Amino acid sequence: MTQFLKQFELKAEQMDAYLNGYFIRSDNKFIEKINKAMRYSLTASGKRLRPLLLMEFCKLFGGTEEDAVDFAASIEMIHTYSLIHDDLPAMDNDDLRRGKPTNHIVFGEATAILAGDALLNYAYENMLSKALQDPAKMQRYVHAAKIIAEKSGCRGMILGQVADIMCEGEAIGVETLDYVNLHKTGDLIKAAMMAGAIIGGAGKEALGKVETIGLNIGMAFQIVDDILDIESSSAAMGKPRGSDLRNDKTTYPMLLGSDVSKKIVKERVDHAISILNEFEGDTAFLEALFKYLCYRDK
Repeated sequence: MTQFLKQFELKAEQMDAYLNGYFIRSDNKFIEKINKAMRYSLTASGKRLRPLLLMEFCKLFGGTEEDAVDFAASIEMIHTYSLIHDDLPAMDNDDLRRGKPTNHIVFGEATAILAGDALLNYAYENMLSKALQDPAKMQRYVHAAKIIAEKSGCRGMILGQVADIMCEGEAIGVETLDYVNLHKTGDLIKAAMMAGAIIGGAGKEALGKVETIGLNIGMAFQIVDDILDIESSSAAMGKPRGSDLRNDKTTYPMLLGSDVSKKIVKERVDHAISILNEFEGDTAFLEALFKYLCYRDK
């Protein structure tokens, strides 16, 4: 695990360095206003889960980091936009994210909304620019961009957020909770894996397996988040503890208890790894990454 953590930290640092190249300081005060707000959240320390998954699945199917890095940055922009909007007073009303005051606390609600909008739009501009730069792989890039758009939009992540809001304060069961988690968290994680596999050259059958892996890891990841919201601390998580209870949201540990929830996490991770090991190539880092993400303590 020590060797994995060194690899993980190095890869995350490399992604941070790449992200820091976006939205650099401008002498134009209007451009700088929005750039500063975008930079603030995009470059805040994070696990970089989605971009790393995208790049690792690209490499697993024969692609390179150079093939995938623009899409990896773009999916992190989409994830960051969703966090900015999720923290707003109209949504979860949080004042801490990744150990820093949330975007709207620093820049105001109007600028935070626009910063999220801008990150979302730039992500697609960035992906399409990559497709146009490499005509030989354009079909792969457009396919990958479509998957990301679908899984982050009104049939994916946003659908999950709508369901999450509608279910606040309601007594819901596991089936409805799975629906929320599948879309709100799982779909963007699936999109990262699938987009990377597509860019790397995965075929239809392999892509179906990758989607199943993504579903299981995405669901396990969210359950762990919910457990940590109860068992961890705000300092460790970098965001407010107990926000689910405060917002009257139903979670796995609230419904089934932490012990049963942890058992479900293990079942989903084991299933994902069993499918992962069907692929040729070096899957050791991805297997360790799945375990790290789903058995983490923060």
